[in-house]
Amino acid sequence: MRSNYIILLAFCISTYCWGQQKINWKQLANITFTEKYFAAYDAPFLYPAFSKEMKALEGKKVTMIGYFLNIDPKNKLYILSKGPMSSCFFCGVGGPETVVELQLVKNRNIKTDAVVRVTGILQLNADEVEHFNYILTKCSVALVK
Repeated sequence: MRSNYIILLAFCISTYCWGQQKINWKQLANITFTEKYFAAYDAPFLYPAFSKEMKALEGKKVTMIGYFLNIDPKNKLYILSKGPMSSCFFCGVGGPETVVELQLVKNRNIKTDAVVRVTGILQLNADEVEHFNYILTKCSVALVK
């Protein structure tokens, strides 16, 4: 009986330790875009076609490292970026695959350009042009030392 408890405990610990998958910017870059017209804006937008690998991770808990961009704390707009603010997507250096929208569980007082590790639930977004293509929901942020 005691050995069953030990096996159960080992299973629970291993599930907790491997409950999230690390992803990187190279994986996010494996995406293609086509222009699609959005009538609500009377303009074309880049419409993503996500890789099979990223589709398989949708809805799963993932962890990634990047630069924290504190875009608009009042409206809770935080971004994880492949590069610092001076070379981010908004400055024309990268594409939409180089940024991830963060929906934090708890707001943190983290400075822009801090290197962070973010863990959250991956959502893929193709149709809501008001949001990024990659979104991490229910996420937590920790400084990388």
